[in-house]
Amino acid sequence: MIRRITPADRETYLQMAHDFYHSEAVLHAVPDAYFVRAFDEMMRSEDYLTCLIFEADGKTAGYALLVNTWSQEAGGRAVWIDEIYVLPEFQGRGMAKAFFAELKEIAPAARYRLEIEPDNARAEKLYRGVGFEELGYRQLVMDLPQ
Repeated sequence: MIRRITPADRETYLQMAHDFYHSEAVLHAVPDAYFVRAFDEMMRSEDYLTCLIFEADGKTAGYALLVNTWSQEAGGRAVWIDEIYVLPEFQGRGMAKAFFAELKEIAPAARYRLEIEPDNARAEKLYRGVGFEELGYRQLVMDLPQ
């Protein structure tokens, strides 16, 4: 089952986000305060962020964090799949595939975009298997002090 995050998910979400950013799926950790700010923003509105909670066997199994943008290049709404995290005990059970099967209905868009850590071959295989292909752009960022 996939559902939208609620205020009752706060502590579970914060722990999962922390665990995700301390896993091999990311290049570096980020401060836990960022997770709190993201949660607060998701509770305020879905203008920028949408969080979907994965459930299995009556338990929280993971989450996906979607960022809403617009792409002139794609001709419409673009959804950046910023994070997908499945708790270790639920990995290998098709949670991410189920998410991708429902994504177009949950968050209609002209383009879906995501990024992977360069050595994450397992994630790349999954994403290519559901239809993603390499875009070819390099990304540059400018982070400002928070």
